[in-house]
Amino acid sequence: MDVFYAYTYSTAAWFGIQAIPLMLSPKLIITALSTEARKPTVLEEYLCRSLAFALLTLAILTVLLTGTIPLSSSLAESEITADPSDSKAPYAVPTLTVTAAFHALTAFYSYMQYTRHGQIGFALSEIGSGFLASMGCWCLVFGTEKGRISKRTGADKRTSGWPFKNEEADRKKGKRL
Repeated sequence: MDVFYAYTYSTAAWFGIQAIPLMLSPKLIITALSTEARKPTVLEEYLCRSLAFALLTLAILTVLLTGTIPLSSSLAESEITADPSDSKAPYAVPTLTVTAAFHALTAFYSYMQYTRHGQIGFALSEIGSGFLASMGCWCLVFGTEKGRISKRTGADKRTSGWPFKNEEADRKKGKRL
């Protein structure tokens, strides 16, 4: 499932993009987001670096728990899926749910901060987290089940004829309209 892998790696990259400036230069981040010019306190620097380490930990856990990086050395195993019955990555769907909810909450909070303060950093966070939240929800809704694909025709068996009729199939089956 390509979208699942894209979501996993994008989430890890987004967490890393947020963590690196917090870890390397917390003074710059604090100064850029504060309303008045002042020197940051030691506690603010500590909290920035702690948040950076937490974000990097979440990035690593997301990649490992979803099974994107296989923990076994065998190359013969098949691809990891987001199917709940997949025994190769039993925590893929719960991790997907938690990270999608995290992105949605972060996007909402960033939107609220942007409307209150009008700073572009909050708008960028809103866009990135909102995109990943929608991608995570898409994976949860459409990517956690294989579907019922016909082996003979390759079509999805869950479709119906409403509101349009399949006249060609009805004619082949001998049904009258």
